Amino acid sequence: MNPTSVRTPGIVARPHQQRMLTTAAIGIALSTTPLMTYADTNDTSTSSTGKTTLVLPALDIVADEESGPAGQPDSVKYTQPLLDTAKTVNVIDQKTIKSQGATSLRDVLRNVTGISIQAGEGGTPAGDNLSIRGFNARTDIYVDGVRDMGTYTRDSYNLEQVEVAKGPSSSMSGRGSTGGSVTLVSKTPKQEDFTDISLGLGTSDYRRGTLDTNQTFGESNAFRLNVMGLDTEVAGRDLVNNKRWGFAPSVSFGLGTETRVTLSYEHLKENNLPDYGIPWVPSTNTALAGYANEAPPVDFDNFYGLADRDYEDISSDGVKLLAEHDLSDNATLRNQLSYQRTVRDSIVTAPRFVSDSSTDIRRELKGRNQIDTIVDNQTDLALHFDTAGYQHDLVTGVQLTRETEETNTRNVSNSADLADLYDPNAYDDYATVPDKTENNIGKTTTQSLYVNDTLHLSPQWILNGGLRADHSSTKYEVNTASRSTAVGTYDNSDTTLSYQAGITYKPLPNGSVYLAYGTSFNPSAEGLSLSSSTENLKPEKNVSLELGTKWNLLDERVMLSAAVFRTDKTNARETDPDDSSLYVMNGEQRVQGVELGASGYLTPSWQLMANYTYMDSEVRSATDEDIVGNELSNTPHNSFSLWSSYQLTSDLQLGGGLQYVDDRFNSTSNTRVAPSYTLYSAAASYTVNSHLTLRLNLHNITDEDYIDSVGGGHFIPGTGRYGTLTADMSF
Repeated sequence: MNPTSVRTPGIVARPHQQRMLTTAAIGIALSTTPLMTYADTNDTSTSSTGKTTLVLPALDIVADEESGPAGQPDSVKYTQPLLDTAKTVNVIDQKTIKSQGATSLRDVLRNVTGISIQAGEGGTPAGDNLSIRGFNARTDIYVDGVRDMGTYTRDSYNLEQVEVAKGPSSSMSGRGSTGGSVTLVSKTPKQEDFTDISLGLGTSDYRRGTLDTNQTFGESNAFRLNVMGLDTEVAGRDLVNNKRWGFAPSVSFGLGTETRVTLSYEHLKENNLPDYGIPWVPSTNTALAGYANEAPPVDFDNFYGLADRDYEDISSDGVKLLAEHDLSDNATLRNQLSYQRTVRDSIVTAPRFVSDSSTDIRRELKGRNQIDTIVDNQTDLALHFDTAGYQHDLVTGVQLTRETEETNTRNVSNSADLADLYDPNAYDDYATVPDKTENNIGKTTTQSLYVNDTLHLSPQWILNGGLRADHSSTKYEVNTASRSTAVGTYDNSDTTLSYQAGITYKPLPNGSVYLAYGTSFNPSAEGLSLSSSTENLKPEKNVSLELGTKWNLLDERVMLSAAVFRTDKTNARETDPDDSSLYVMNGEQRVQGVELGASGYLTPSWQLMANYTYMDSEVRSATDEDIVGNELSNTPHNSFSLWSSYQLTSDLQLGGGLQYVDDRFNSTSNTRVAPSYTLYSAAASYTVNSHLTLRLNLHNITDEDYIDSVGGGHFIPGTGRYGTLTADMSF
């Protein structure tokens, strides 16, 4: 998304502020875009390139003609404004990310309810590991429409916006997306010259700097460069620190013309002291019987790792070539060729109790060297045409993908490396680190065909449908006998058909009511690994039903939305009760709930963004009868997010918000609970002059101890209280 220009009555927006005062569009359940970004079709005009400029009453928001209205998803597969899209989509824009001081994807996603963070475990290292609507979404993160399976912390410095699509949507994105998917939209060159520099200092030795410069050359070409450096400790966690830097150059040719080409590259480097947090107390531990299946009675800042042994070195590189050509005012051909490579080398301590009668902690070594690569080519054709007097907005295309993951491990129990539960010493001596195992290599190739069509039956009725066929082949080579499976090669091939359908009724131009249905699938090799017990299994299947409504009110300034939803996994993969080495497809799981949202400007100076999600989850069928009727893991009943800002004067803006997350279990056994928590944040910005704005951000103001990421054997406490002061400079 390109930045938009905003002009509000009574407030003078200086030239450098016009880029920054983009319409906030976060966290609105079902359709999270501020209402003011949409207008009745009578208020639109179409440029020669077929893009739309909206001029809305009261706020005079002018959408950038290259990317459409602010808050609109970037993907060409979304052909309608979100008001008319029969789907839950949350959009968090660049202005909101910046004003909240959100530096990572995890920070950004705190604005979206129905998302929970999971700890690295069970062979999966730490990184952006999350669940959406109760279902794991670690492999459902996309960068510019391309799946990104790398296990690392994604930074916000090169993001134009973040989009969260909820509910099964394999017809849009391919495998996965049981509960939803997350798409990161990268910054690209614009047809204007600007340079933005941000320098920040804060508590916990926080230091961060970013550069965003865009320079035009010729009549329709531009170059853009984004640079970032971050060095900070983690508030509330002893010794844990994060260091990363990155740069992202991009160049575009033919901006504003019929043919546009963009070449972009991004490099991100991390060097962190990783953290697996604090161990759960086992139910069998007699020394802490009063804390069975709970957190032990220790300070939440305790660090059980080894500072001289543990490390996390990550390098991620991505290059993309995007070419678009307008065949006519009603037809656009688009091709994107992408390559992404992420390399992780890490050792992290997993804290575990030594025995059932002891409070000593064993520092289990979890080492991982992993290389994820993907080559992806997507060709799309977008068409707008009439048949028998009915308007069609159709997108069809083909996608060819090759994914590879190479992993080796050196995991050992380290029974001699012990720590005191109450007073761990991170500088204790430790046993020799074992050599890495040989690589295990997973390769998946996928060929996909898809079509999405929106049919306008009348001004009141809209039909939409999507169909996608995926054929994938996976080969997994196990090259070490230390794995639980036998050494060998495993193969799997699947051909799947996914679809979605929706109907939207518009009783008034500013309101819609919709009913949507969609399917998705999770193959056995979703994470590019197989075993003798999974190579012959069919994919898990999921269906979702959603009924919702969206309304633009207060002279097109505020959007209200509401929805009820249900997602069913009809054949969950489970261990065979007669042979624990095999799996069967007998499980059934359900998550249903309600989402409510409000976003926009209550007055020209007062912005409000709020959303609420209620989820009721259930294991409906399982080979383990003891868990039937239990809740799914990481699925809180209630979650709420609020952010509000008020422009006191033309120079001073104040903001604040909160995030509430209800109790949630760490597994379907429902024995360990991460308690509910509420976090408060605040922000203030003051415009010194046309080139300088000072911004103060306070996070977790009450310094609440809470569990942020849940795992099976451990949990990771959330970040404590910290504050940052940033100087935003624009030229």
